[in-house]
Amino acid sequence: MTKYDVIGIGNAIVDVLTRSDDSFLDLMGIQKGIMQLVERERGELLYGSMEERTQVPGGSVANTMAGIGNLGLSTGFIGRVRDDALGRFYASELEKGGTDFVNAPVPGGELPTSRSMIFISPDGERSMNTYLGISAELGPDDVSETVAADARILFLEGYLYDKPKGKQAFQAASRATRAAGGMAGIALSDPFCVDRHRGDFRTLVKELDYVIGNEHEWLSLYETDDLGTALETAAGESGLVVCTRSGQDVVVVRGDEEAVVPVRAVTPVDATGAGDQFAAGFLYGLATGADLATSGRMGCVAAAEVIGHVGPRPEADLKDLFRAEGLI
Repeated sequence: MTKYDVIGIGNAIVDVLTRSDDSFLDLMGIQKGIMQLVERERGELLYGSMEERTQVPGGSVANTMAGIGNLGLSTGFIGRVRDDALGRFYASELEKGGTDFVNAPVPGGELPTSRSMIFISPDGERSMNTYLGISAELGPDDVSETVAADARILFLEGYLYDKPKGKQAFQAASRATRAAGGMAGIALSDPFCVDRHRGDFRTLVKELDYVIGNEHEWLSLYETDDLGTALETAAGESGLVVCTRSGQDVVVVRGDEEAVVPVRAVTPVDATGAGDQFAAGFLYGLATGADLATSGRMGCVAAAEVIGHVGPRPEADLKDLFRAEGLI
């Protein structure tokens, strides 16, 4: 028996959220709807410009672990925070949510705990400005092979490839989990991340057990404007391919098996965390033996819940929502 149903590895980032209009984004030079990495000085400027801030523990994969924990599975997270106020907040909040924060906050060091300044537009779109701080120092020494081997499913964050040490941590965790008989997969993270690491990600599609991405990420990965061509190529290379399409049908392919999952339109209050919670629902289905269509529908229900309120983590009981949909 493994200790964890799902373990994530990724950037441990405190999300700082506020509402803003498009004119404010233009004034501050913020590109709408994407994640931009910023330096410390820029991060402090943006943080200081935020009014009525809400702070929550974040990071894409950590948000997914919170969603899976909401569904009652055992979860852990491999990340790196400093032993400062934000780092202690992050670790304690993750633990309160039921996810083991595997590594203790790091004492000393020059880099502070990472944070992402997220500006939410009236249409629900989010513009993320992330200062990576100490999470960028996550490396293989932060990965306990015993912990990674104690997971049925490992979920990896593509953003880790932005730093060589993160890539090494990623590889160490994946090897340990798969050597112990578990599954390892990746979220492609965003199209710009794919652009930066296309060669590595093409290799991972072939080597890992599953890959989750949105339409733009798959198109970027295979440098094509035809989604059908991209997914056909991916399906021929990967064990399991998942493609979300911003309110349109989700496509899931495993070998000769394919599921096209309808999506019910929801007007977003805040799109932050939609992809993270889709992954939570989908991985819950995968972990509990659901078929592809049911797993995809679980992902859609979880994503719809999180975009109905501000913040990247579920507020409702996702299992209750699944029961209402006849999924469990």
